[in-house]
Amino acid sequence: MSDAIVAWELQPALRLFNTLGNSESHFAPADGEAVRIYLCGPTVYSSPHIGNMRSYIFGDLLRRTLRFAGYQVVSAMNITDVGHLTSDADQGDDKMAKAAAAEHVTAWQIAEKYTAMFFDFAAQLNITPTDFVLRATDHLKEQIALIQRLDEAGVVYRTDDGMYFDTSRTPDYGKLTPNDDRESLLAGERVAIGGKRNVTDFALWKFSDPAGPKRDMEWDSPWGVGFPGWHIECSAMAMAYLGETLDIHVGGIDHIAIHHTNEIVQSETVTGKPFSRWWMHGAFLIAEGERRMGKSEGNHITVANLRDLGYHPLEFRYLTELSHYRSPLTFSMPVLDSAATAYRRLRYLVGQLRDEAAGQEPEPGWADSPYRHQFVAALADDINIPRAIAVVWKLIRSADPTPATRFALIQLFDQVLGLDLASPMDQEIIPEQIKELAERRWQLRADRRFGDADLVRDQLAALGYTIRDSRTGYEVIRLDV
Repeated sequence: MSDAIVAWELQPALRLFNTLGNSESHFAPADGEAVRIYLCGPTVYSSPHIGNMRSYIFGDLLRRTLRFAGYQVVSAMNITDVGHLTSDADQGDDKMAKAAAAEHVTAWQIAEKYTAMFFDFAAQLNITPTDFVLRATDHLKEQIALIQRLDEAGVVYRTDDGMYFDTSRTPDYGKLTPNDDRESLLAGERVAIGGKRNVTDFALWKFSDPAGPKRDMEWDSPWGVGFPGWHIECSAMAMAYLGETLDIHVGGIDHIAIHHTNEIVQSETVTGKPFSRWWMHGAFLIAEGERRMGKSEGNHITVANLRDLGYHPLEFRYLTELSHYRSPLTFSMPVLDSAATAYRRLRYLVGQLRDEAAGQEPEPGWADSPYRHQFVAALADDINIPRAIAVVWKLIRSADPTPATRFALIQLFDQVLGLDLASPMDQEIIPEQIKELAERRWQLRADRRFGDADLVRDQLAALGYTIRDSRTGYEVIRLDV
């Protein structure tokens, strides 16, 4: 019943912002049923930082929202394990090769190491996997075939270092970039390199240096031994798995001017069709000092770093959900502390509600609730997750409907939020000393030594923790909830 009600209400109301056209409008998949989504995935040359992961949390929220609306979602994400140079504008070394040299291993080993790390972090953040994970090195055939089609269309030329796309042949090149930025894009913000006809031209295939050492990753092609450019991989793989026109293409705002612009022009040149109906971009995570988070900026913080500092990854996910995906999010440890406290408080209150609701059934027609209407309205407003979170807080603090109904609604809402609100708190990051004291108190209570148990409870409180008991066990909670 609940799924049918949500689909009936959310589908006709759902509005999404489209970077292409810089406007918000009603969204529905082209076939009315299945949404085909392509997500720009990681370049696996180093550990992904939490700024990167904010983008993938947004992609997850988008897919969860569309499934919540009753649509089938078919999604694919690339893994860039070759071809992404140290400059997005086709200059410098291949990021994979540079990392391999720095760590004294092969590029293949770098790819395996950081791909595994990315998916480990994604799992800890409760990011649902895409249907297809597409490694660039597994799809050379598709990339070469697409370059050949572009060559046949007369938009490819050869330089000393590779095969390039001639952007002057496409009048609407840069149409994804807002009009006020397009002039600077075309005027030459990129630096011309040897042999390029236009500063915006980009590499489709890079030649290996015949005088240099053999690369770990290089292949034969109709144009010579080398490796694909970064941009060609996404077009080739997206169209191979999702068709010539996507419903939604997702990525970070840093990809708009170059990577996504180039994807559009090379894809539409060979198909004559729109490459994607919607383009959706997430804003940056900004570190203190108003700097974008990143390795080159010296503020590279990972999910593993947060765990080492005693934070649960879902506390960071909760922080990201307090800001709209198109708004920059300023990150600092005090900001994370505040979000972590709120998240733990929310989990604590939901746990109390879970205990109150034990053995009860939700009221008849429970899903047709004013709270559900408010939650759906928030999602329909360009996936306004901060507003949806506010609905959850309003619900948890209300005296009605019944506990079982409120708990059922929270479980329903968490299908989108992905915060594991209805599950017992993860005890993994509770210090061992605290776990031992909590277990000792539990045993004292089992032995009916309640006075001694209360003394241990006081010890825990002095260390910043409390215990929430239930009929089946106990949960350790930080006191700052």
